[in-house]
Amino acid sequence: MSSLGTRHFRRWPIWIAVIGIILSAQIVWTQRTAGPPAGPSVTWRLPADEASGDFIGSDGCRSCHNAEFVQFGKTSHAHLESDSRSVMSCESCHGPGKKHADAMAAAGGDEAKTAAAMKLIFAFKGNAKENSDRCLSCHVTGKTQDRFQHSAHAAANVSCSSCHSSHLVKAVRDESRGGAPSPQTLFFQVPERAVDRQWMDGSLLKSSQPELCYTCHATVRSQFALPTHHRVPEGLMTCSDCHSPHGSANAASLVKTSTETCVRCHTEKRGPFVYEHPASKIDGCVICHSPHGSANRMLLVRREGRQLCLQCHLGFNGLVQEPHTKLGFQTSGECTRCHVAVHGSNFDVTLLR
Repeated sequence: MSSLGTRHFRRWPIWIAVIGIILSAQIVWTQRTAGPPAGPSVTWRLPADEASGDFIGSDGCRSCHNAEFVQFGKTSHAHLESDSRSVMSCESCHGPGKKHADAMAAAGGDEAKTAAAMKLIFAFKGNAKENSDRCLSCHVTGKTQDRFQHSAHAAANVSCSSCHSSHLVKAVRDESRGGAPSPQTLFFQVPERAVDRQWMDGSLLKSSQPELCYTCHATVRSQFALPTHHRVPEGLMTCSDCHSPHGSANAASLVKTSTETCVRCHTEKRGPFVYEHPASKIDGCVICHSPHGSANRMLLVRREGRQLCLQCHLGFNGLVQEPHTKLGFQTSGECTRCHVAVHGSNFDVTLLR
């Protein structure tokens, strides 16, 4: 073989390696890991016509509530139009304002008259149902909002305005209810965006997730502080990726059943398998894993894997016969040393492979 041919022959492994790297990069680029679900569809309808003499229009409200007027103008609410009407106004949510405005002008600073005038407008200071009904009068045809009145939040006297603000003038934080940000949030956060931009991009929530959810769910905050946890405090996930704040027919207001919620991201555990692990099909992933956080590896509810398995398998017929005579399984260490396919197998009924 000539020296020229030898040089080309020696370069073949290099070219093969280069082609392999290019193909691998293309595969990685085209692959997409399962991400959080898309937000719910929000459809709406405007309330009754505001053309009567009891309405004064948003300009009449602006003279006293300029800050709210400016903030409301930034939202999509201010730009919604119907077939026969102009955009939404303050009175679309608060009701007719003429009597209120006239009474405030006539009060002349008198506290008693001012208090009486405040009662002539709906100020979202009623009970949770009254406040939510104002929002649901428009958001009545959404895929998730229609379940809100039967949700755990509604039962706990939480209204739409408890979490959302149609005109965020200022953010009020109650430090007595755990307002301090978590260490993970402080460590992983990038420079915070302007509050207005975060509010408008985040479904008009008063603060970002999970800090907003932590104001009530303080126990969950402590679970996310454990060594092994889903990356919610770091901002890589949000509470609403798994839970529906407006309610659902599933346990813990999950967006899907327990197992289906998990396997949307953990796709390698989805199956279907020829031989299923019954625990995952009956009780779901939470029978073995703590979804928010754990002091154990892989979010396990027990430190030792074999003790976790024995919660269900103690006294099972297979344990009183070979190879598990008289608790002899303990000499083999963890159950997963043999039963490696704990989530399901296509080859072995005992999940050995």
